[in-house]
Amino acid sequence: MRKQIINQTGFWFLCFCSTIILISLGCSQKPKLKEVFRDDFYIGAALTGNQILGKDTRAIRIVKDQFNSITSENAMKWDTIHPKPNEYNFLSADSFVAFGERNHMFIIGHTLIWHQQIPKWVFEDGSGKLAGRDTLLKRMHDHIFTIMSRYKGRVNGWDVINEAIDENGELRKTKWLEIIGGDYIQKAFEYAREADPKAELYYNDYNIEKSVKREGTIFKILQNVQSKGVKVDGVGIQAHWHLDTPDIKLVDSSIQAFSKFGVKVMFTEMDINVLPRPENLEGAEISQSFKLTKKSNPYPEILPDLVQEKLANRYADFFKLFIKYKGIVSRVTFWGIYDSQSWLNNWPIKGRTNYPLIFDRNYQPKPAFFAIIKTAGFGK
Repeated sequence: MRKQIINQTGFWFLCFCSTIILISLGCSQKPKLKEVFRDDFYIGAALTGNQILGKDTRAIRIVKDQFNSITSENAMKWDTIHPKPNEYNFLSADSFVAFGERNHMFIIGHTLIWHQQIPKWVFEDGSGKLAGRDTLLKRMHDHIFTIMSRYKGRVNGWDVINEAIDENGELRKTKWLEIIGGDYIQKAFEYAREADPKAELYYNDYNIEKSVKREGTIFKILQNVQSKGVKVDGVGIQAHWHLDTPDIKLVDSSIQAFSKFGVKVMFTEMDINVLPRPENLEGAEISQSFKLTKKSNPYPEILPDLVQEKLANRYADFFKLFIKYKGIVSRVTFWGIYDSQSWLNNWPIKGRTNYPLIFDRNYQPKPAFFAIIKTAGFGK
């Protein structure tokens, strides 16, 4: 009981300090992440369709106020932007890019080549059988060129390849690999570089801070592609993390390892899961799902103060590390803006109430927000 009282006292002290920061700025003014970290790295957020189209106005105000980089959750994925062989749907993507331009943001195109959210026709011939290598390469080429040419000089960086390495460090068994072969990654980067020579090109994945998957990324993608004379500008570590994993030292060593290949390191889809993990859960593969139980959804109404404090401390620890490597870390992007929009409310268990972001369900900054601000020396 004594330990619990001490922890709660520390939490409320953090809340008190947060209030003092606001008062020092003027009662209606919040510190701005994009200004606090202006000399360190871009601060980004992923936008939903409603936000891109201007329907979620309160979230849009936060984005304009706090962030200087944006990523679209779904508007540029294959099933949304290229649903049929000769049909492209640019409505959401156009709105997304225009929003970024109006607000002078660093715009990320997510994602060109992935094994999920992709129509079946991409991998089939006219009779429903698997397409041949040449056919699929042409479809990849045309898809990349059509999209990147439309936004050439407007989208600053592209997630060219998303999640191509499996948990064992080997190339993930996908239709891309099955039909084209291991050089599909090289080809995708070649096509993207040709389509927009000035755009930054990234490899993006989850769990690549872990040594096995990290080594797979380094040797099977970075080393191989760069040896062919194709430049990869950055590696995106998705940062779908938890209150207890990964260890900070592991993330530290990964930043160092990737930087040796001359690439920028980005934390591209950051959120921190505060709920229990299913025992058989591995990584962030979206096809995984588990049954909802009372035990798996312990905070259906409100996040307890002690857990709120742990979340704030966890975010602060990571941002201290990012600042340590500010010459290497070029961007930190949150995968969402406020808690109720997070994908973690429904993955890997549908119907849970999660609290992984730094703005709550009422669009208000959480203690984690102020803990992050303090890592940059603000308010000291």
